[in-house]
Amino acid sequence: MAHMALTVGFDLDMTLIDSRPGIRACYQALSERTGTYIDADLAVTRLGPPLAEELVNWFPAEEIPAMADLYRAMYPAIAVTATPALTGAREAIAAVREAGGRAIVVTAKYEPNAKLHLAHLRIEPDAVIGDLWAEQKAEALREHDAGVYVGDHVGDVRGARTAGALSVAVATGPCPEEELRAAGADVVLTDLTEFPRWLSDYRPARA
Repeated sequence: MAHMALTVGFDLDMTLIDSRPGIRACYQALSERTGTYIDADLAVTRLGPPLAEELVNWFPAEEIPAMADLYRAMYPAIAVTATPALTGAREAIAAVREAGGRAIVVTAKYEPNAKLHLAHLRIEPDAVIGDLWAEQKAEALREHDAGVYVGDHVGDVRGARTAGALSVAVATGPCPEEELRAAGADVVLTDLTEFPRWLSDYRPARA
């Protein structure tokens, strides 16, 4: 099936990695460093949107840029080693490669930190593009001619649809299956362990 030259995009947080432990620890450290209360347990229930959209719940608007910079600077030492791959993540990337395709990561996460996560977990996509959220993700998906985008959030569904890519959603993040379907996901999987079989069925349909 190498003639298909299919490019598949993947979201990062709660799609390929369970970033909750690391992000929770980083918010706790930011709270201690700044003396500002942050409900880290609540924050990790709504992962997906950019960092600033969470920080605005805890800091005055004028402090957000500085707090975001501080969080990102603290992040590598606190969050990377605390973050595991989600079940099926490596196999999903491998399935794309075995089909003769390319696997890219398109995420709202700060790109240098996204790359640190992937390097630590020895997940090696063909490209990593960070700092893009929801419809903005369509920029990278179009640039890399991605025909499929896999994510866990309704924002990922919007990004796929804006790019004209097939939206494959996994119910491993904050959005349940029914919400993903209502947002327009073309396919909803329980988790990435179902992705290789789905891809093997999808390729003959394309051919």
